[in-house]
Amino acid sequence: MFQDMTKIMSESIEPFKELVNIQTRMLEELTRQQMECTKSCINATIQQTKQLQQCKTANDLLLLQQSYAQELEETLKDASEENLKSLHEARDEIEKITKNAFNAFASE
Repeated sequence: MFQDMTKIMSESIEPFKELVNIQTRMLEELTRQQMECTKSCINATIQQTKQLQQCKTANDLLLLQQSYAQELEETLKDASEENLKSLHEARDEIEKITKNAFNAFASE
């Protein structure tokens, strides 16, 4: 009897364990993506600072700033797309688990 109850409890909390695992993977992936984005932004800033010393005219400076801004914009756009992709994947997995859990209750 105790073993049966333990088995039932273990089975009933399994979806929650899966949800925690999904959220953990999602947060790890988002953290990795944010670290990559930050590293890319820092590298772009360092590169821009190095190139700044080579500017001879105001036009050179303007072109350098435009290039820098475009690079940062592209980096942030890519990071945003990757973040959304990770969030959508996690949401899809959570929806699947939720549907399975509700279907299990409905069939009982």
